[in-house]
Amino acid sequence: MGARDLLDFVWVVPALPAAGAVVLLLFGKRIGEPLSGYLATATMALAFLASVVAFGALLSLDGHERQHVSDGFTWMQAGSFQVDMRFLVDPLSVTMILFVTGVGALIHLYSVGYMHGDPRFSRFFGYMNLFAASMLVLVLGSNFLVTFLGWEGVGLCSYLLISFWFERNSAAVAGKKAFVTNRVGDFGFMIAMFLIFSKLGTLDYLNVEQLESFELPGSTVTAIALLLFVGAVGKSAQLPLHIWLPDAMEGPTPVSALIHAATMVTAGVFLVCRAHPFFELSDDAGTVVAWVGVITALFAATVAIVQHDIKRVLAYSTISQLGYMFLAAGVGAYGAAIFHMVTHAFFKALLFLGAGSVIHAMRDEQDMRRMGGLTRFMPVTAGTFIVGWLAIAGIFPLSGFWSKDEILAKAWFDDQYALWLVGAITALLTAFYMTRQVWLVFFSPARWDEPALATEGGDQRVVHDESPVAEHAQVGAHGEPHESPPTMLAPLGVLALLAAIGGFVNLPFVDEGLEFLTEWLHPVFEGVEEIHATSFGAGLLLSTIALVVAVVGIVVGRALYRNGLTAEGNDPGEVRLGPFAKVLANAYYLDVGLARFVSGPATAFANVLSRGFDAGVIDRAVVGVGTLVRNAGGGLRRVQTGLVRNYALGVILGAVLLAGYVLARSL
Repeated sequence: MGARDLLDFVWVVPALPAAGAVVLLLFGKRIGEPLSGYLATATMALAFLASVVAFGALLSLDGHERQHVSDGFTWMQAGSFQVDMRFLVDPLSVTMILFVTGVGALIHLYSVGYMHGDPRFSRFFGYMNLFAASMLVLVLGSNFLVTFLGWEGVGLCSYLLISFWFERNSAAVAGKKAFVTNRVGDFGFMIAMFLIFSKLGTLDYLNVEQLESFELPGSTVTAIALLLFVGAVGKSAQLPLHIWLPDAMEGPTPVSALIHAATMVTAGVFLVCRAHPFFELSDDAGTVVAWVGVITALFAATVAIVQHDIKRVLAYSTISQLGYMFLAAGVGAYGAAIFHMVTHAFFKALLFLGAGSVIHAMRDEQDMRRMGGLTRFMPVTAGTFIVGWLAIAGIFPLSGFWSKDEILAKAWFDDQYALWLVGAITALLTAFYMTRQVWLVFFSPARWDEPALATEGGDQRVVHDESPVAEHAQVGAHGEPHESPPTMLAPLGVLALLAAIGGFVNLPFVDEGLEFLTEWLHPVFEGVEEIHATSFGAGLLLSTIALVVAVVGIVVGRALYRNGLTAEGNDPGEVRLGPFAKVLANAYYLDVGLARFVSGPATAFANVLSRGFDAGVIDRAVVGVGTLVRNAGGGLRRVQTGLVRNYALGVILGAVLLAGYVLARSL
């Protein structure tokens, strides 16, 4: 069997978790715990093995031939509009399925221990499998509409998983918030597809790659690119559609790891990279992408420095790191964006699962002000979490150093010095707030046996019941924390290793041929102008600056939080920020502002449209047409008398008129 024959079976990759979802959702109660969890994990592991086979088959082909559309069928056809259900196997899609299935399998295994005792254990794993299958369809689709099918699938599953513990009102609201916010972005994606088909007559990615041959006006290309970016902004939680992601922490911690590390939130970055021909032909669209990304990165980093919920810090960190990826895509460094996506999947999944291990040990406490000194009780969790911290901070030689440095370097050598400066400031803040988190949780004096803290202003201490059926002790009477079970620790160890060495897949040494990932992705982004360092010294200088920035952030964070909270029980950073700390704690009031806008002017405007245009114009027009037809029918009904002589007279008159018409035409 040849390589291309093997690639025709790539449908097995999404089919495995999809089959697992069907089995678990139909028969999960009979299968029970823990077998349901192991079944879901096995389907993901097998999907990963199938992805490895696809990678090997594609690697065996020459570089310019690494592009294959699998066999499929016509999904829908209407006139000239035809969409095939087929999968595109190329270096980009294979890279995505490798880390989606690999990291996803580890998160599934971790969940077996984490979700132990939950009454809906099997349903949870059914949703997780369905989520993974949807994400795999999204990245493998050979056209925009198949991608959109997976796009909507992950949107639905995110709602089901975020609100999984719907007994809590906050979880139910968070799920609805995520669902509605993503629909705003989806509107842009759909309009973009309408425009693409109306102008190009196709939605296939391989045809879109020949975009220059269609000779579209620049304004049309820019409009399509920006509409696609609107969809990406919603899915990848960029300003101003970021508001759903922090609240998504209401879901179980494995859900946070799956959504925020390897799957859903990276879909927007993937879409921009896959649709890069539109962005390459529109400088304006690329500039918008870069600036939205870097501003979002800075915004989220500033908000993260005052959050108290251990998962909420990581949520804003995810928003910030996604901003870096859009910065890279905006300057045309698509390989750097994918590189950071891969390393981010490693260290952010590690951090979220590490946070889940801490929450598990603290009996569902999430407030970092109620932690401290956990290294002694949780050495494995602490050690692996520290690896993730150093990786995201950008410390040499861990993975985050290489990927984040490459993004900043690409911005600098593209003469985007302002973007580089904002990105460097964000890197400093990243190292600072992650150091703050590590010290408050693991190294500062223990505070988990102290009396509960008072609520101050708008900053309410968050204590979530991670499971509605868990039996919780009173806050301040936890007893000693404990290490997590092996099913939770094993994925932490694997992810820590990947976070440490993952950067070596794309070292910035072009002459030595060590940019493996960039070379692997080259057939996908062929024709995109490469951005390279002007000299080895210039690249080394920028890398040194990036490392110094990270070290400064760590040093400042340790100096400020080495003793934990102040004697009065306050956060030292908040004390120094003064009133501005409340602004940051409330995320600059953007969420509140949007909520008030929607419930105020937007609702009022909708009511005006409902009462005025909808009821006054649309409804009256519909009722008027119905009344006209009814009256016309009533008038015609009178002609039907039921008398044969009347009908005979009508036939005779008709015959006479017809004969008269024929006679007149013949004269």
